[in-house]
Amino acid sequence: MSGILDLLNSPMGQQIISGVSSQTGQSADKTGNLLSMAMPVLMGAMQKNASTPEGASGLLGAISGKHSGGGILDNLGGLFQGGVEENVTNDGAGILGHILGGKQPAVENALSQKSGMDASSVSQILKVAAPILMGVLGKQASQNNVSDANGLSSMLGGMLGGGQGSKQQSLIESFLDADGDGSILDDVAGMVLGGGQKKGGIGGLLGGLFGK
Repeated sequence: MSGILDLLNSPMGQQIISGVSSQTGQSADKTGNLLSMAMPVLMGAMQKNASTPEGASGLLGAISGKHSGGGILDNLGGLFQGGVEENVTNDGAGILGHILGGKQPAVENALSQKSGMDASSVSQILKVAAPILMGVLGKQASQNNVSDANGLSSMLGGMLGGGQGSKQQSLIESFLDADGDGSILDDVAGMVLGGGQKKGGIGGLLGGLFGK
């Protein structure tokens, strides 16, 4: 099963990055770097939610219902043509509210600081990224016949990169447990950016962490 950062490096990932960057007017490089940080954090939040029976049931319902089969991925050209429709970003806002809850502003601020992108653009990008991520999960779930909490947990773990899990989990939990005072977020930044040495390219920001 391919990881979420492998997806961003694929032709489909490049199309997503290009489409999202045109939506916000941000450069493709900045958008790619932001998505390479944001997608694993969103997946980590989903994994955390899915660790409870109610959370797993809710996520299974979404990826086997509205987002089943990853239909949104079949027409990415249409999705971005003339701007992403409001129903997609509204769906994204709902997904973010559900998986991040009260941590959403802290996560968006952290991603804004680390990506050098203003918080409103970060927020806009996440609203488009969330339904796409759900589509990716829906497609993987249908391909792998995921129908229960164990299968869901295994799929999410696999897409987050398997062997690097504990490092990623602590990174993600630092993001999600941040209380907004900045100190934890600065620690996270050190982990993400490798002590402040910024690497370029898609996935560069999470390079060592995700074994790329």
